[in-house]
Amino acid sequence: MNKSPCSDANWNGVILLKLKLMLSGAAAGLICGIFGAGGGMVLVPLLLRLCGMEPREAFASSLCVMLPVCAVSLAVLWLRGGFVAEGSLPYLCGGVAGGILAGIFYQKIPTALLRKVMGAMILWGGLRLLWN
Repeated sequence: MNKSPCSDANWNGVILLKLKLMLSGAAAGLICGIFGAGGGMVLVPLLLRLCGMEPREAFASSLCVMLPVCAVSLAVLWLRGGFVAEGSLPYLCGGVAGGILAGIFYQKIPTALLRKVMGAMILWGGLRLLWN
């Protein structure tokens, strides 16, 4: 783990950095709340650039941020009547299994491959949205 501006003790620019991080989190939360997912696609690059995090640290931090953001988005949708649990339950088992496998194999996957796969998934998803 490198020494990042987020943990720098000299406090030069810390307030501006914290503001950038809060705005980054807000952008991720907005994307997640509107589209149901995708906040990590915004957050990971911002954590890499603004915070100087290593890629693995940024991916893991993004998950830690997005879990409560997704929970809040889900709660708001549920309270407003926009969430139907029966439609999502079949995917939950597969999602949990995939999450467990990802946790097991995460450290074994080269960082360059993680970045390329994430980029390819973003590109593929974007193209599908544009042409469907």
